[in-house]
Amino acid sequence: MELTHIVQHEVEGYAGAMLKGKSYTVVNTQENVFAVVDVPDHFPRKFPVSIAVMARIVGDLVVIDEDTTDRPLVNELTRAGIPREQIVCTYIGESLPQET
Repeated sequence: MELTHIVQHEVEGYAGAMLKGKSYTVVNTQENVFAVVDVPDHFPRKFPVSIAVMARIVGDLVVIDEDTTDRPLVNELTRAGIPREQIVCTYIGESLPQET
């Protein structure tokens, strides 16, 4: 399976019903960005709309910019066959390799 399809499929797995709201998948295929946005449905809102998980593809790397879940996306991606060396978790301080 192509990298883009794996990442999109795994990110989409985080969307759905929440305890007090719903999560939606947001996809930008031109820029290879995939996210799940949590939208509370109780009013007045005690918590804002937030990004639960967000990943993008840069070259042959998967960059995870946000992950606030209890099921880390990095683990799901490695289970799906993407080597850990090909995943950069910027939300925990990892950096993209410098281009020369």
